[in-house]
Amino acid sequence: MSLKVYRGRTLARSQALQLLFQAEATDSPLERVLEGDFLISKGPLDPYALELCRGAYEHIDRIDCALRSVAKNWDLMRMPGADRNLLRIAVYEMRFLTDEEVSDAIVINEAVELAKAYGTDQSASFVNGVLGKIARSEELPGEDLYQELLAEDRAREEARAAEAAAKVAVAQAEAGVLDEDAEVAEAETGTVEE
Repeated sequence: MSLKVYRGRTLARSQALQLLFQAEATDSPLERVLEGDFLISKGPLDPYALELCRGAYEHIDRIDCALRSVAKNWDLMRMPGADRNLLRIAVYEMRFLTDEEVSDAIVINEAVELAKAYGTDQSASFVNGVLGKIARSEELPGEDLYQELLAEDRAREEARAAEAAAKVAVAQAEAGVLDEDAEVAEAETGTVEE
């Protein structure tokens, strides 16, 4: 844990990292973490921290695809949690924010410094390498993988919907058969339910 005192956007990035890390570690939606007590941050949250963590959280699937495509020999979930969430925030800041005054070089430098504070001995060089690859690409890497995963999700949803519709049709058909059986029994016994 870092003993440095952060200010400005460095503080915001640190807070965003802590929030995303807490959401992931507690398996809680980000908004629930934002409603509760923060385990690490003291004082009010910086508005830029909220923008970073909400943005990274909102685009997490696309960002994770980009990370998978540039960190080919690393399984995303085997990365240290601080590295993974720091990379998510930095990729969001580099590729989704339109703030022209924050260059990729600044974002990478800040991420490396936070990796030194929160990560392992290898985190800073790992974060620098991954973000350097993303900075050198014209578009966000991993877009093909992201589109493929979206198509798989859509196919799964369509299959679930078709399965549910089939179950409803079977249940309705069985109910119709049961109603016909009751009518036959009533006709045979001469009783009619009202």
